[in-house]
Amino acid sequence: QVQLVESGGGLVQAGGSLRLSCAASGRTFSSYDMGWFRQAPGKEREFVAAIRWSVGNSYYAESVKGRFTISRDTAKNTVYLQMNSLKPEDTAVYYCAAGFTRNGYLLNEDGYWGQGTQVTVSA
Repeated sequence: QVQLVESGGGLVQAGGSLRLSCAASGRTFSSYDMGWFRQAPGKEREFVAAIRWSVGNSYYAESVKGRFTISRDTAKNTVYLQMNSLKPEDTAVYYCAAGFTRNGYLLNEDGYWGQGTQVTVSA
C-alpha cells in the first residue's frame, strides 16, 4: 500500500507561482515512480508531469513544459511540483499519483492517488 498526501494549493493571480508537495509513505512506496495529474471542472483528469524515482528523469505535458518543474527529495519521500507563470487555464484540482513511467507518461495501474489539492488562478 502507498499513501499520498498533497499540500500547497491555493489562489494565485495569473503569472504567479505555487509549489505543490506530495508526501508518500507505505511499505512498497520506493518501487514506484511519481507524478501529478489535474482535473478541471467538467473535464477529464489529465497528465501533468512525472519523475522516475530512482534516477530523477522528468516528463511533462506539452501544456506545462517550460513553466512547471517536478522534483523529488528521496530523503523526505516527497515529490514537488513547482508551477510558474500560472495561467487561468491551469485552474484545477491537482492529484499526486504513484505508478510507472512509460513513454513520457505515468501509468497509474495500481490506483494510488492523493486526495487532491485545489489550484485556482485568477485572471
